[in-house]
Amino acid sequence: MKILTKRNGIIALIIFAFSFPFIAQNDYYLHMLTLSFIWAIAVYGINLLSGYTGYLSLAHAGFFAIGAYSLGLLTVKAGMNFWLALVAACLITCTIGFLIGLIALRTKEHFFAIYTLCVGYIIYLVIDKWEGLTEGVRGLIGIPAPGNIGPITFDTAASQYYLVLIFLLAVILIVYRIIRSLTGRTYMAIRNSEDLAQTIGISTMKNKLTAFVLSTFFAGLAGALYASFIRFIGPDIGSTAIMFDLLMYLLVGGIGTLSGPLVGTLLLVILSQNLQFLQEYRMLIFGPLLTVIIIFYPRGIAGAFFDWQRKRKDNELSGVRSEMHIKAEEG
Repeated sequence: MKILTKRNGIIALIIFAFSFPFIAQNDYYLHMLTLSFIWAIAVYGINLLSGYTGYLSLAHAGFFAIGAYSLGLLTVKAGMNFWLALVAACLITCTIGFLIGLIALRTKEHFFAIYTLCVGYIIYLVIDKWEGLTEGVRGLIGIPAPGNIGPITFDTAASQYYLVLIFLLAVILIVYRIIRSLTGRTYMAIRNSEDLAQTIGISTMKNKLTAFVLSTFFAGLAGALYASFIRFIGPDIGSTAIMFDLLMYLLVGGIGTLSGPLVGTLLLVILSQNLQFLQEYRMLIFGPLLTVIIIFYPRGIAGAFFDWQRKRKDNELSGVRSEMHIKAEEG
């Protein structure tokens, strides 16, 4: 009986993730991992659209900021209950995403990327300049932590870690179910050849719009969790620098793979935190690293691992066939 199976590996990772607060005994590591999980949720949204549907969106930092500011404004200025505000923040982000997607998805390839880049910058400008609503460059302070659920409170680093971990696992499960379903196959058909997908009767616009709205939902959810975790937000969270950070997490981890967003985010956030002493010179490390991965491993770390695994199985299968052929000839 094989112990080192994919299923057992996933179970071991989940057990490790839940037991980590007891192992680490250090709030700094919990803070770093919680932040990584929040970014990973946003990256899963981008991956669903860019990795499986083939549309590279550069507006998702803007949707992340919309989710964060929606939760912040509803709780701080409107005094709404945290959990209602969280749901409302996701719905507001989805609604704006739907309206933008209706126009953006009429463009393709680099035109779509340029259009969404402009949309992301406009969202950043609105947040930065609309001081009466968003407080502009001063930022929004006093955002409350997640409200209690019965006897369960979220006022410690460990409790917030578990909350974000549960959201992350739920997002991974949802994405897994989508990409393994007919809907996911449809997204991949659109990615491989949109014209061919149309000829076999697939409503490409409807499916692209669904993927776009779902991806904005994940970005909005991540933004709302970020606001409640950091408790302070400024317009910089919607900047293009954040967008390129998210994109870097995805490309390094593996675009179009299920584990890639988590692998890339964890690796780069932990690496970035450990290179804080280099300040802006960290890009001297990240730049060449990203270039090497894109050139030699276009599907990222996770994609390279799966390619290696597939080749190994093919070689093993080829060896078995050769052996059977030899035995058949000898017999």
